[in-house]
Parts: sequence; C-alpha cells; structure tokens
Amino acid sequence: MNSVPGLFYDAPLQPPVRSAVDDVVDQAPAAVAPSYRLDFGPDAYFIDVYEHAKDPSDPLELRDLYLGRVEEALGARSTRQELASKWRASRRRRTVTPEQVLSSRATIRFVKEMFNYYFRDDLYGSLSRPNQLILSSGSVDEEEWGLPTAIKQSISYALARDWYGYSDSRGREPAREAVAAYESAKLEGVSYDVRNVALTMGGTFAVTSVTDHVLTSRATGAPALCAIPNYPPLVESLARRAPARLVPTPAVDGVTSLAPLLDELRPDTPLILLQTATNPTGAKVVEEELEALIRRAGPSTMILLDECHEWLGPQPRYSAARTADNVIRVNSLSKNWSAPGLKVGWLLASAAFIDDYYEYASSSFGGPPSFFYTAVEVLARMERWRLENRSQIGPSELAEFESGYGLTAPALQAAYSNYLRERQTREHSLITLRDIATNRLHLPDTHVAAARYSINLAVVLRDYADSYLAFRDILAQRDVSVFPGLLTFCLSGGLVRITTARRWSELSPALSRIEKFRLTDRGTGSLLAEG
Repeated sequence: MNSVPGLFYDAPLQPPVRSAVDDVVDQAPAAVAPSYRLDFGPDAYFIDVYEHAKDPSDPLELRDLYLGRVEEALGARSTRQELASKWRASRRRRTVTPEQVLSSRATIRFVKEMFNYYFRDDLYGSLSRPNQLILSSGSVDEEEWGLPTAIKQSISYALARDWYGYSDSRGREPAREAVAAYESAKLEGVSYDVRNVALTMGGTFAVTSVTDHVLTSRATGAPALCAIPNYPPLVESLARRAPARLVPTPAVDGVTSLAPLLDELRPDTPLILLQTATNPTGAKVVEEELEALIRRAGPSTMILLDECHEWLGPQPRYSAARTADNVIRVNSLSKNWSAPGLKVGWLLASAAFIDDYYEYASSSFGGPPSFFYTAVEVLARMERWRLENRSQIGPSELAEFESGYGLTAPALQAAYSNYLRERQTREHSLITLRDIATNRLHLPDTHVAAARYSINLAVVLRDYADSYLAFRDILAQRDVSVFPGLLTFCLSGGLVRITTARRWSELSPALSRIEKFRLTDRGTGSLLAEG
C-alpha cells in the first residue's frame, strides 16, 4: 500500500472567504413572486412550420424552415439568407393539430437538432463574439462556486492511493451505502439499503442507460410519456428506443401540474420520464400528485424521476411512494455540486431492478470511474449530517468510515465544518442572485416566473411569438446570450431561460443590458406576436 497520510490530514478549519458577490448578497431583497401560469404545448405559430413543410416527418426540413423564418424576421441582421429564402419559398400545405405535433417522432428530433444547432453553429459558432455575456449555460459557474474542499480532497486522496482499478458495476459498496443512508434521510417512514443504489456516470448517462434497459425489455407498443419541459438529449435517447409522446405539464405559481400525465396514462404505458423540478421554470411537482401518478400506474409502467434540478429550495420530506418497485430516481453532482464535467451520480430503485441493471451495466459499460467513489461517499455522508442538522462530529460519525482511510476525529470535524460553511454560503449566494435577477427582470411586456428550485428563470417576452428569435435579437443588440425555451420543449411563445448562477461581474452587466433591450430597443427588434 502507498504511504499516504490519512484522509483530511491537511484540512485545517478555514475562515470564510468573501467574494465579489457577498456585498450584493448582504443587501439583496427577496424575489417578488406574482402569480403566473405557463403552458408549453404547441401554439398556432409553432404549428405553422409543420403546415409549411413538404414532409412534416423530416426533422431536418422542420429545423431549416424554423430557422429560415427566424432569419427572415431578422431582416438586415440575418446571417443566413439561404435559410430565409427557403422559408419565403414555402407555402402552407396542410392543417396540423397539436396532438399530431406532440406524438410525432419528428418533433423530438427537430428540437434536438435545434439544440445542437444553438450550441454548435450559433452560440459557440458563427455568432460567438469576445464581449458577449452568456446567461444560457444552465450550470453554476464552477470557478466561483466549485466543489466543496472536502470533496476535492477526497478525489486527491483516492488518486494518491491509486484507487482507480476495476470495481463492481454498481459502484463500491461503502459509497452506495452512504448514498442509501443520505437518500433515506429524505423519506417518510421508509429507507433504502445498499441493494437499492447504483452509482452512475452522471444524470444524462443514467437516464439514457435506464431507458435503454427498460424499453428493450418492456416495450409494449404503447408510447412512453415524456413530460415537457424536458432536456432534449434525454427525450431523444428515449425516442430512439420506443414510440414516445410529449405531454405538456403546465407550471402554476411554482408548481408543476401532473394532471395531463394522469390523463395520458394507459395500462400498457411502458415508461414515464418526469423532471421533479423543471428546467427551465424551477417549478416542482406536488408530492400528493406524484403519489397519485405512481399509484395509478400499472406495475409494468416504470416511472423515471429526474431529480437533478430539485435543489436550491426547501427540502421536503418525500413520501414512501418514491420507493415503489416501479420508480427509478436519478441524481448527479452536475447541478447541486457544480460538477457537470465529472459525470458522477446515482440511481435508486428496487433491489430487483438494481440486480437487473447490474447485468446491463456489466455488459454495456463496466462501471463508473472508480476514483470518484471516495468523493461520493464523503459527499453523501456529509449531506446526510447536514440534513439531520448535525454540527459536531463524534465517534459514531467517525465509525461510518473504514479504518483504512486513516481518519481522525479532529480532521473529520475540520473537513465537515468547512463543508457546512461552504455549502451554506453557496446556497445563500445563489438564491440571492436568483432573487435579484427575478426582481430586475420585471420589465415592460416581460413576465418572470419566480423559481422555487434550481438556478434558472423562465422569462416570457410577451411581444415575441418565437423564443429563438428572442435569443437572436438580444444577442445581436445587446451581446447577451439567453437560452431559447424551444430547446427545453417549450413549444409556444417567447419564453427564454436565464441562468443566474454567474459571478456578479458578469450577471450584473448582463441584466443591465437586458433591461436596456426591453426599455430602449423595444420596437426596433423583430416582434412577431401577431404570428
């Protein structure tokens, strides 16, 4: 064995470090939260693209027509006149219903193609410029609010110990046991054990692998149901394996309604994909409605809960329904711990499903990177202690770790105290920045849906019928990038997403530029509310 000092041997108690955002945080008011309702189904303006297409089942033609209409609306600021010409040459050929759009395989692929186009060809392609400010990342600025020190030290320790060999395809048992205990602390009256946990290579990979596993073994011919808004790579990966239907779930005052999913549920529905806190709205499902959905679904209907955005808000106690045999829960370090590039997470399910998943994992990818297991174990244990309002480390907490770590009580106490302080400071800062942005974006013809969770805000530009056109106008006129709602399957209106977890030196001027865009540039852009 390598001669390596014990874990956290060099973790003295660190004083808090103030950043540029702290002075703002100290004075910031809470967010104003007027009532609102957001609907995400296709409107007539969106459907118009399908009605103009020669082949509405061709996602690439839909993409080019959609972009062509945007370029035509941009007029002299258009950068791709060949696409504008395609739109001008098209004509209305048919009548299309919302149901046809929501049940079309082409819709899912079209949105994914737009997602690719946005990042590859526009934002980081031909429209990239040195002075633009990006509020469209969807993730925390990791250089400002990175991983807690204790987790970084855990990764360094594992590397120093050369812990990067083969492992169980579900992950190392102490890490899985720690995740089971952490997730059990969120539940009412039930608990998990190590048999209910598999570590994964991040949230997107976990959802993709689960849908692949479930839909190849349980395909019924009925469509899988995908609640929207949702993340295009996840929906596209599901749709490659089985028929899928998009189900708009409206957000009302920070709550996602599951009534449309209940209406669409069939006895032979193979799978439901649902975000428990929605990107981009930060709206959360009500536990009672989720219970009703789980109870009504048949035992062969798997309910896949993407919980990755369920953070930066009140921590409720989850009902026992989330542990039902047909429920699979997915989480990751991507959002809550500012580490999307590590590709580390976990899924929770019945022991029988995890056993089946073991066979799938061992045949498909082997297992997640083994040098992250210590970090996951430390994170899960410290998060559970934090959830239980513990501040002091005693013999029982020390005994949760194997003796081979060489941990001492003072070192563990110092590491945990740092962890508590870093997490509390981070959450306070991020919530305050979200509140500041919410208040400042209450502008003419602009509606902000105050978020209950996550780092994103849904901002509706009422004078735009097209979210992608809104992105192009704001970028062209004020050098600020926002995220078009279309790219999260918001299929109507001018909804864009603003990510507020940016350093103050970027967020403040970006908000000022958007304010000027709404107050000064109104009337000079391409406003298409008339459709």
